[in-house]
Amino acid sequence: MIKVINEAEFSEVLEKDVAFVDFFATWCGPCKMLGPVLENISDNVDGASFFKIDVDDAEEIAAKYGIMSIPAVFAFKKGEVVAKNVGYNGPEALEKFVKDNL
Repeated sequence: MIKVINEAEFSEVLEKDVAFVDFFATWCGPCKMLGPVLENISDNVDGASFFKIDVDDAEEIAAKYGIMSIPAVFAFKKGEVVAKNVGYNGPEALEKFVKDNL
């Protein structure tokens, strides 16, 4: 399950051992394609937390992490970014990205 968060709740991401954050926007077509794929992956992965944050509502967070293109899925370990997956590359690539960063 993916939890939708706002800027005030972002600290929750940094407290997790392993977290994946989907930086998206409601108007973004590729984001709409990625959403259900990531939701399915999150339902089948143990040992990680999954979050979504709308870059239009979280401009400070988007700027802090240099989000220039969306969708962008970042892998965090103990509060640090360890990997980034930018754009929609299909279910297999996204699943590999998640598994590689657990």
